[in-house]
Amino acid sequence: MVGTSTAIRQMRGGAACALILFLLVFAGVGAGAGAAGAQSAAPPPVPLPSADPFYTPDGPIADLAPGTVIESRTMTYGSLELATPLTSTQVLYRTTDQAGAPSATVATILRPLVPGPPRVISYHMAYDALGSECDPSYTLTGNGAPGRAAIAEQGVIGGYLAAGYTVVVPDYEGPDLEWTIGRQSGYAALDGVRATIDHLGLPASTPVGLAGYSGGSVPTQWGAEVAPTYAPELNIVGAAAGGLPVNIAHNLPYVSGSATWAGVIPALVVAYQRAYAIDTDSFLSDYGRQLVETVSSQCIDAFAADYPGLTDAQMVRAPYTSLLDIPAVVSAIGDNVMGTAGTPRVPMLLAVGDVDGIGDSVMVTADVAGLAYEYCTRGVAVTYAQYGGLAHSEAFAPFQVQTAQFLSDRFAGVAPTTNCQGA
Repeated sequence: MVGTSTAIRQMRGGAACALILFLLVFAGVGAGAGAAGAQSAAPPPVPLPSADPFYTPDGPIADLAPGTVIESRTMTYGSLELATPLTSTQVLYRTTDQAGAPSATVATILRPLVPGPPRVISYHMAYDALGSECDPSYTLTGNGAPGRAAIAEQGVIGGYLAAGYTVVVPDYEGPDLEWTIGRQSGYAALDGVRATIDHLGLPASTPVGLAGYSGGSVPTQWGAEVAPTYAPELNIVGAAAGGLPVNIAHNLPYVSGSATWAGVIPALVVAYQRAYAIDTDSFLSDYGRQLVETVSSQCIDAFAADYPGLTDAQMVRAPYTSLLDIPAVVSAIGDNVMGTAGTPRVPMLLAVGDVDGIGDSVMVTADVAGLAYEYCTRGVAVTYAQYGGLAHSEAFAPFQVQTAQFLSDRFAGVAPTTNCQGA
């Protein structure tokens, strides 16, 4: 892993703020805030998004343009049941689901600590959720119990705010929490940017950066892919995605039997069943149905490592031996393979760890390298980064360092570089 002092020396200006605050939060807050906690009040309790009427439009939204703000409100901004002096703005806005139908979701808008020229980062937290208590719009108010990754990401967000960026954090999985579903995640991210620009009265030419790791790579990568046709008016200057699930058909056999990631298998079944109305009773084993029911309202910290050794074969009943034997599952997965929806028109940073010669323990390194190379052949300026010896969680920190510098350069108008030969 990149050493702390070395990493900071490699960064410039506002980019360093992101890493410094990330390190402070990642190392300190999760272990107990001590004196800071004693001086801070608890945030006002709010209902879960699934029970909060703010999240549901009062009337039809089909005639609204994507990105239209339906409702807004001011909320506290906090973490780990501690409020801060800062506030956020939540917007309910119109977006589009995977099937192209109108939908609505919520984004959290955070203004920079020091006013400056308008610059927006759409930051996509890896909330990897099947239950609404995991929504960023809920946990960023200081309510709930976010996992360590979410706490670290909130530190990164704080760094960007300190560096003068406006940050928008969308609930990109949508109202039904359809985790890893591609196009609709990208639409939600882009429409969250539209809603932010409109709500704050920013110029239409406001530069925008997209960023996300792991689950957050989904709206980042798909947002960059669909932007040229879905939101061509947005001035996106760059997109940084790390730890990408390029093709779930490759991730499934990789995590099958894993000691730390096998729990994502039933969670993916839940997400795809919701998005594609798959008849899971026709192929799940009794044990598979039990696991699906158990994880159906959980956050990733509750299921990823809770089923060590779980195999794909245990999820299905005879005559099936794998979820990939099911045509409806294969079709749904095929609808979400990265690189198939379009070509980004902006510089890209794509990154992944490699801990075992195959991947980072959950993402497949060759898939990410292949996506980078494919984009390169289409004329996209791609920086590909491979973090040798680092597993998925470990690669998070160097990715955030590289992303902060990458986006800083894009906003500054520095000419992008590419390393296609390394992909």
